[in-house]
Amino acid sequence: MNINALTHEIIGAALEVHRTLGPGLLESAYEECLCHELTLRRIPFERQKALPLEYKGIRLDCGYRLDLLVAGCVVIEVKAVEELLPIHEAQLLTYMRLGGWKVGLLINFNVPVLRQGIRRFVLGLEEGRYIGPGTRGRVGGGRKARYGPE
Repeated sequence: MNINALTHEIIGAALEVHRTLGPGLLESAYEECLCHELTLRRIPFERQKALPLEYKGIRLDCGYRLDLLVAGCVVIEVKAVEELLPIHEAQLLTYMRLGGWKVGLLINFNVPVLRQGIRRFVLGLEEGRYIGPGTRGRVGGGRKARYGPE
């Protein structure tokens, strides 16, 4: 499955979770349900994957953990916040850079319409180009796509 098809499937799984539960739950509940939905769709993932930091030639375990790494190539950061802030975007972009992954999804389930809470980031080429509708400017070295009206 190519990366665009994979992110489409992941977004479909997230939409199903949101359609079933709606906004207002804890992040951990959405993460658990998204994992279940990915399992039902037979999409492989790792949950709470440790992400060590390399500093001056040594590997440090600083406690960084990805919410999800899907199919070994798409980083998912799950949120349930009033609004996504630049720090949330920076967190995802940092994880992507540290792990060498090119594609990430920032998904905020605490919105009335989930498409308003999804941002897709793609690193590479000109460091941080994104592919998708709703193009806005650069953010912390990455570019983002939003799904739905702004």
